[in-house]
Amino acid sequence: MMQQLTTVIEAMPYILQGGLVSLLIVVGAMLLGLAMGIPMAVGQVYGPFIIRRLIGLYVWFFRGVPILVLMFLFYFGVFELLRLNLSAVSATALVLGMTSAAYQSQIFRGSIQALPAGQFKAARAMGMSDMQAIRTIILPQALRLSLPGWSNEYSIILKDSALAYVVGAMDIFTRTHFVASRTYEHLPLFIAAGGLYFVITLVGVKLLSALEKKVRIPGYTT
Repeated sequence: MMQQLTTVIEAMPYILQGGLVSLLIVVGAMLLGLAMGIPMAVGQVYGPFIIRRLIGLYVWFFRGVPILVLMFLFYFGVFELLRLNLSAVSATALVLGMTSAAYQSQIFRGSIQALPAGQFKAARAMGMSDMQAIRTIILPQALRLSLPGWSNEYSIILKDSALAYVVGAMDIFTRTHFVASRTYEHLPLFIAAGGLYFVITLVGVKLLSALEKKVRIPGYTT
């Protein structure tokens, strides 16, 4: 028992460095998903038929194909074909970000559609263009409503980030597996890694929950 505890203690600084890599992947994926997801949501709600169809196909593809398959498809296929010399961390963040965009677009889409339709009509009646109404009236409210779903997406991406192992990114899982394969103390090391994932998830969710409370408008209902 003491030997196992000693192994975990000695390995923790090395594994914690992988925590920074995992966070980098998660933040990059979340931001890319946000940057892509909002325009996609707007396009699905307000765009012409062809735009809605194309976005629908994107969402269908990235939600329907397992992330592990997408990792191999893009890292060893598409990125190689395009001659993109991406690091394992950048490639993982990019693939997870594109996948997250499909899910985030549906979160934002649902929030937009939850708003009263009269708000958009009223903005147009006041002389606003469609883009002005969307940017200044619709999106600020929709983004507030999206925070609970966005918090859930954060925890999902964090867990999916462990798939960075398959392309060699030195995240929490990869470093833990590296140490375990040399010390043969798999159980205590992976329990420690699971605890680290849990702490990072809990802290992130708590911060997003605090943000949700901060931007909430008292008495506001849709």
